[in-house]
Amino acid sequence: MPKALEPATRDYTVVLHKNCHRVQFKKKAPKAIKVIRELARKNMLTEDVRIDVGLNQFIWNRGIRNIPRRVRVRMMRKLDEENESGTKFYTVCQLVNVDSFKKLRTNKQAVNQE
Repeated sequence: MPKALEPATRDYTVVLHKNCHRVQFKKKAPKAIKVIRELARKNMLTEDVRIDVGLNQFIWNRGIRNIPRRVRVRMMRKLDEENESGTKFYTVCQLVNVDSFKKLRTNKQAVNQE
């Protein structure tokens, strides 16, 4: 029997350059958003994935063609109190500003049980 889901927070580095290679220029930024959404869906095990405004602006700030090579994303699995989507949990993806991507690993952070 699978473990029950709990609220969790993790930081991931997403390599958009590799995942959006050989994609048409006019489809690069939308594909980058889809890659982040799919990574969140697979790793956080939720169907409802919400992209933060700051992350969306960071992807799109150089236009539709020139996406950043890498982006550091904080994925937070949260309990859905409104339960509009029919699922118990949803994932919020936020931008994490870093100076360098060297030697960064996936960080799992403790979640405060309130």
